[in-house]
Amino acid sequence: MIITRTPYRISLFGGGTDYPKWFLEHGGAVLGMAIDKYCYINIRYLPPFFEHNHRIVYSRIETVREISEIEHPAVRAVFQETNVDQGLEVHHDGDLPARSGLGSSSSFTVGLLNAIYALRGNMTTKQFLAEEAIRIEQNVIAENVGSQDQVWAAYGGLNRIDFQRDGSFSVSPLIVTKSRARDLVSHLMLFFTGFSRHASEIAKHKIANIDKKTQELQSIRLMVDQAQKILTTPSSDIRDIGRLLHEGWLLKRNLAAEVSTKAIDDIYKAGCEAGAIGGKILGAGGGGFILFFVDPEKQNAVRQRLSSLIEVEFNIDYGGSSVTLYQPDDYSKR
Repeated sequence: MIITRTPYRISLFGGGTDYPKWFLEHGGAVLGMAIDKYCYINIRYLPPFFEHNHRIVYSRIETVREISEIEHPAVRAVFQETNVDQGLEVHHDGDLPARSGLGSSSSFTVGLLNAIYALRGNMTTKQFLAEEAIRIEQNVIAENVGSQDQVWAAYGGLNRIDFQRDGSFSVSPLIVTKSRARDLVSHLMLFFTGFSRHASEIAKHKIANIDKKTQELQSIRLMVDQAQKILTTPSSDIRDIGRLLHEGWLLKRNLAAEVSTKAIDDIYKAGCEAGAIGGKILGAGGGGFILFFVDPEKQNAVRQRLSSLIEVEFNIDYGGSSVTLYQPDDYSKR
């Protein structure tokens, strides 16, 4: 049995410039981190004793004879694109809810690709995993998704990712001290709004508006440079990241009406009134997780003000998608 562990992500700056419709013309960049909350995929060859050929377990259970019968779009597409010709059993578990703005769908796709290749004895590169996940999600499944989530899932880390006009990408780890990275994370608070949403539907509206939002997206892209300079300059005030997040959130809200709701605006207002310097809804918007940048001494006040929400503590994941081979003990020889 193969087990893959693939991180979710928090995108801080640049979101929206990772859509191909934008970066193939203008170039794009994002800055953020993979976090130590994970998607787990267990996969094994299915013994030939069942009426079905494939069994897929996630929030529901599918048992099918043909790959074309699989309803989960990512599983069906990955099986088809990797030419699965033997029965497989796949189990998915996640540390956090799906459709929550942390890149869970791409973590699933990357983790499943990694698992299938590992089951065949093929160890892939992080670049290959990211590129294949991007291709499958954007071209095969035809989801309205950007290109950053798949990269975070494959690579992990606290990084800047640049998207080039030729369709390629580059990953640049931020050169910061451990204490600087800890300082950043110690100022971040992550809360689940309680609202799940289909990111592809919201992203569809953002993509449709891209030609009308050139000024906003150019400003969002420049924030990546500003944030990188703040984080990599030890003498810079870390609180400037919070102020920049607030500016970025105001711009992100203008990309499409569906990005925010009255409930989200109320949560954001309450967090700032309690002491947050800035923040943002994560992912495409419309629900999921909301992030705040808060001085440590003011975090209890924010926590109390948002006591109806679930808070999630996290740290940076530096490993990206990883593989474990599970081999139960052979008791027949004892």
